[in-house]
Amino acid sequence: MDPIDLANSKTLTAFIEDYLPSSKEWNTWVHPTTKDQYAVTLQTSKSLSAADFDACFRLIALTSSDTYKASKDGWKPRSKKKEMKLLDIKYILVKTGQGFLEGFLSFMPTYEDGYPVIYCYEVHLSPELQGTGLGTVLMQILGDIATKIPNTAKLMLTCFTSNQKAIKFYERLGYSKDDFSPAPKLLRNGTKIEPDYVILSKVLLDLSSYI
Repeated sequence: MDPIDLANSKTLTAFIEDYLPSSKEWNTWVHPTTKDQYAVTLQTSKSLSAADFDACFRLIALTSSDTYKASKDGWKPRSKKKEMKLLDIKYILVKTGQGFLEGFLSFMPTYEDGYPVIYCYEVHLSPELQGTGLGTVLMQILGDIATKIPNTAKLMLTCFTSNQKAIKFYERLGYSKDDFSPAPKLLRNGTKIEPDYVILSKVLLDLSSYI
């Protein structure tokens, strides 16, 4: 079976066993300053509880709704919730010891422009956990998953160009503008319209082998 299809067909338990680190270290994260311990779990869009789904959506709204509102397409809660429920999306959740969700990363093994990839849909942290290194940890877990799914060519994500802080964060992790990122549009009067988002990617394998 195609490796991407195989990954998406696995049960949650099998996905964890086959693609996440064999040690249990990924299951916990310790705050570098407070030393509080957080639980890290993996869920699918189907296994995600209604309470956790709502908590994830509230976190997106808290951290990013203003950026969406300033974009060409605007903030569309209904469309965002529909996207969050896509069948093959998976969630890495970060919760306090009391069970409060404070961060998450969502992703999907899929195909983009003919390449097998892991597409990162969302990365959101509560204000209290931003700048703690947790974002890097979540992206490292994503990278570990990608290397365990055979033939995965890239890690990919979309970021608003206005969010320069996020873009610089991803660049530090080895991401750069993807070849399929949208180009500026040139109007008939000569005006150049820059896209309000960029597609970033981190190449994992020789792309020439996919041509």
